[in-house]
Amino acid sequence: MTSPTWDPGQYLRYADHRTRPFHDLLARIGPLPHEPAPRIADLGCGAGNVTALLARRWPDAHVTGYDSSPRMLERARTHTGPLLDFAEADAGTWTPTETYDLIVSNALLQWVPGHTARLPHWIGALAPGGTLAFQVPGNFDAPSHTVMRELAESPRRRDRLGGLLRHGDAVHTPAHYLEHLAAPGRTVDVWETTYLHLLQGEDPVLDWVKGTGLRPLLDALADDPVARDEFVTEYRDRLRAAYPAGPHGTVFPFRRIFAVVRTPEEQP
Repeated sequence: MTSPTWDPGQYLRYADHRTRPFHDLLARIGPLPHEPAPRIADLGCGAGNVTALLARRWPDAHVTGYDSSPRMLERARTHTGPLLDFAEADAGTWTPTETYDLIVSNALLQWVPGHTARLPHWIGALAPGGTLAFQVPGNFDAPSHTVMRELAESPRRRDRLGGLLRHGDAVHTPAHYLEHLAAPGRTVDVWETTYLHLLQGEDPVLDWVKGTGLRPLLDALADDPVARDEFVTEYRDRLRAAYPAGPHGTVFPFRRIFAVVRTPEEQP
């Protein structure tokens, strides 16, 4: 899957809502082997706002944010600190060359086909007692995604947009992740949560997905503004019906899947 062109400004328009799951993930991460000065990797750091939270929690840690988007990395590097840095890396091929106390991935793995095959490489790079923690969106069967796919796969658009979007198999069930993470001596915690985001403004769900799931289609239609605007208008109208505005805002249910695995203190 070709990585979409990311727009840091658009992505960060809902930073508070998008960061909420990371705070919940972070709350389930226990002590690290070399705390208070652990080695930490943030895989798929995006604009760096989550990486900065890691550096804030462990101020003496060496924290590196990895991402494949030059635009996101440019924005991420506005977050500075004596032990905070950023580097370009593709999660689909990234294999650690050093030992980490914590590897975190926040809302990234859905973009990495076959990502469960990468998990053993990352767990193998953890220090004894180290932690791998990640969360992924689990809302691919929600109208925000099903409508998008229906329009992209429609007969008049299939030739241009067909096959560009992620489907339900972009992420797995919590039980599937548990099966791939569990092993003798490891502590594994897998769970799911559905957030009810109360969004404000005009067409906020459309505005949200413009920063994430809609990016591949916007890229594909970038050279045809008429076709792009036609698609966005039809998609917007369908979203308005699926997510009607209420007296206090627009409710946007969003399911997410979390996993935290801690390796044994002594390798068996």
